[in-house]
Amino acid sequence: MKTDLREIQITLQEIFKKFIPPLKVNKDNEATFELTGTKEGMQGKQKVDGYYFGSVVPKPKDTRLYYFPIYTHPTAFENISPELRKCLKGKSCFHIKNLSPELENEIEEMVAKGVKLYVDDGLI
Repeated sequence: MKTDLREIQITLQEIFKKFIPPLKVNKDNEATFELTGTKEGMQGKQKVDGYYFGSVVPKPKDTRLYYFPIYTHPTAFENISPELRKCLKGKSCFHIKNLSPELENEIEEMVAKGVKLYVDDGLI
């Protein structure tokens, strides 16, 4: 079980990096690690270089995993585990304080599913 927030942040970033390409890094600094797609498109009323996918943001008490596919395709993620569901605050933000091997694997599978959904929908 990982409890060090920096270690959790690095682990979540490494999970995201496994999906480059088709995703690309949009921001990579101390405050935010953000991934987007590579296709130009409309996100709401704004034209973007790549559709937002997710980000990892360190905070003092946890590491935040913002994961947009759970917002855009909520029915595809209805069966996430109770452990992961407990971390979900709002519609697309997970507050991760502890990272068990099982939770780490589930997050990686969830990200892979989101990438597939976005590829199938032509978003990335």
